[in-house]
Amino acid sequence: MNKIFSACIIDDDPIFVYGTKRIMKEVGFSEEIEVFENGLDAIEELTQKSIVEKKLPRLIFLDLNMPIMNGWEFLDDFVKIPEAIRKDVVIYIVSSSIDPRDIERVKTYDIVTDYILKPVTPKDLKNMLDDLSV
Repeated sequence: MNKIFSACIIDDDPIFVYGTKRIMKEVGFSEEIEVFENGLDAIEELTQKSIVEKKLPRLIFLDLNMPIMNGWEFLDDFVKIPEAIRKDVVIYIVSSSIDPRDIERVKTYDIVTDYILKPVTPKDLKNMLDDLSV
């Protein structure tokens, strides 16, 4: 199975983060996994990487409801990173929200690949790897 070099989890739920990292390791999902507890820490780090031309994570799991900066605010700031630098980044919203308004709102962001309900399963990860290798 293919593997990506780096992935990023932006979520304030330590149980979700722990479980997702464990499943990612079990299926050999990525070499590196960065974790941020809120969108502000994540956007600051990713913006800094873009400035010094370091490679951004190939895939980002983004929660919507977080303190300090939520997922929507993160997306609004992420699109300000030059497209040439962020073009290979794939973003999945991973949320426990079943609110149809959230699901519809996600569709307004071209940079979001899909909306996944928590928890992430090994099958989800394998499907993502298959989609990335196409």
